Amino acid sequence: MNFVFENDRPIYIQLVEQLEIYIISGKIKSGEKLPSVRELALKTKVNPNTMQKALVELEDLKLIYTERTNGKYVTKNQKLLDKFKDMYAKEKTEKYINEMQELGFSKEKIVEFLREESI
Repeated sequence: MNFVFENDRPIYIQLVEQLEIYIISGKIKSGEKLPSVRELALKTKVNPNTMQKALVELEDLKLIYTERTNGKYVTKNQKLLDKFKDMYAKEKTEKYINEMQELGFSKEKIVEFLREESI
């Protein structure tokens, strides 16, 4: 895990976002046991309390779950993972389209760019 943090937003929110990407992309596999809070904090160079806060958020989103005395695991719910992946893709797409329109490009020209890049 290689995390880079920006100064303009809370670290725990950035941790949630980056861990979410690792989970929905399969870099952290469905059903995989996560390292302990301390291990994750060391790997990402953040305070354990900050990491715990991020993990609570991921648990609230149902992307991870806790097994009493066994630790935290990534959800096995593939439908949920697909839903998050689709939501993330839509957000990225909307952001790209908005930024291109701000530059003065029409939707047709944006689609043309996308077609050229996918070949």
